[in-house]
Amino acid sequence: MAYGEEQEAAPPKNAGAPVAPSSPDREPAPTPPPPQGEPGSSPTARPRRPGILTSLEVPQFRWLFASNTTFFLAMGGQQVLRSWLVVQITGSELALGWVSALVALPMLLIAPIGGAIADRFDRRIVVAGGQLIVVLGEITVLALLLAGRLEYWHLLVMAGLMGTAFPFIMPARQAIVANVVGRARMSNAMALNMAAVNTTRVVGPAVAGFAIGAIGVGRAYAVNVALYVMALTFLAGLRSAPPARGPNRGTMRQSMNEGLRYILHDRLVLVLLFFGLVPMFLVMPFQNLLVVFTEQVWRVGPEGLGILSAAAGAGGLVGAVLVAWRTESKGRLRSMMMAAFAFGSFLFLFALSPWYLLALPLVFLANVFANYYSALNNIAIQMMVPDAVRGRVSSFLMMSFSLPLLGTLPVAAVAELIGAPAAVAGASVIAVAVAVGFYLASPSLRGMDERMRRAMVE
Repeated sequence: MAYGEEQEAAPPKNAGAPVAPSSPDREPAPTPPPPQGEPGSSPTARPRRPGILTSLEVPQFRWLFASNTTFFLAMGGQQVLRSWLVVQITGSELALGWVSALVALPMLLIAPIGGAIADRFDRRIVVAGGQLIVVLGEITVLALLLAGRLEYWHLLVMAGLMGTAFPFIMPARQAIVANVVGRARMSNAMALNMAAVNTTRVVGPAVAGFAIGAIGVGRAYAVNVALYVMALTFLAGLRSAPPARGPNRGTMRQSMNEGLRYILHDRLVLVLLFFGLVPMFLVMPFQNLLVVFTEQVWRVGPEGLGILSAAAGAGGLVGAVLVAWRTESKGRLRSMMMAAFAFGSFLFLFALSPWYLLALPLVFLANVFANYYSALNNIAIQMMVPDAVRGRVSSFLMMSFSLPLLGTLPVAAVAELIGAPAAVAGASVIAVAVAVGFYLASPSLRGMDERMRRAMVE
């Protein structure tokens, strides 16, 4: 069955040399290469004015920030638009899970290659090339949709294509921050980037949900494609962003193995990766199931989906601003644990809410703490790794995007058997238990605050 417009009226220093893991009893990691700013700017110098927006004083970072924000806004909107199309075409939660899985699987399998490339080649070119593939794929889907010829298998193919492009975009995007702002501003820049990413992951779906009801899915998809094009255009304002200085010795396989060895030998970085990813795998798929809640549980239609997504977006914005404001290391682990517990608790209550109006504040609070938890975890990792392996470590961080998509498949399958409310509620309980288990079982994790304090003064 095709879906078309007629249905819209319906509802490194040496990138190749071995890199020792950063730890409290080792020498500090080599200083990354000087960042590139506009003439007259000195991003390596300490900011003259402390504050939440201090990294935006660097003109090059403003271009990067604009591109990042626009790209992830489009990515968040695509999440709802694609979910809406799949449900309208197939009427199956499991079909929705398969589309998400085809985005996630290439991201997981190709991520190490993308990370190695980000540490060996110009990061700006890598990001631009990956985004161009995304734009071409989205234009194809839009053309099929407007022509009334879009079918489920088209969405599956395009999902796989985009999942292949993302492993090259994400690590280079993370690593390029060090090129642009330098070490003095890196903590603030990472906080702002994470704030923007986490905010758009929920604001994008909110805008898309409203747009489906207001202007139809075809026009909403066209607006989303325009956002992807804008994100690619903003990259033109960036200068070359090479990896850490030094000859690139060794093969691509050796480069990937070095990144893996770094992660395996730095126990805290390894634990933080799993500490951040496992709960996200279990509970963040609920965002892909919001359309199921609004269509089958509360029966509030696309307008209700837009309002629900807006409440989630507002919560994400609050959580993101809190993280950008607070970049010090003191008490970071305690804040992460409290956020994980609060996220799971509010999501549990949201999933079992019998009333739509009660679900709105609950999803707002759940996303406040989800964004707070995820951003603190990612920033801690980025602050501790040397620039020579930043791209490769970032390729593992990008699992925070792929695992929730992959997690949609089992959660959707369970939802089809016992209902979305019970599936999401059960996943939230397991996620909290996993977070507590990590804390109790890992001495390295319990020593995170001291490690962060040392990393931030190096």
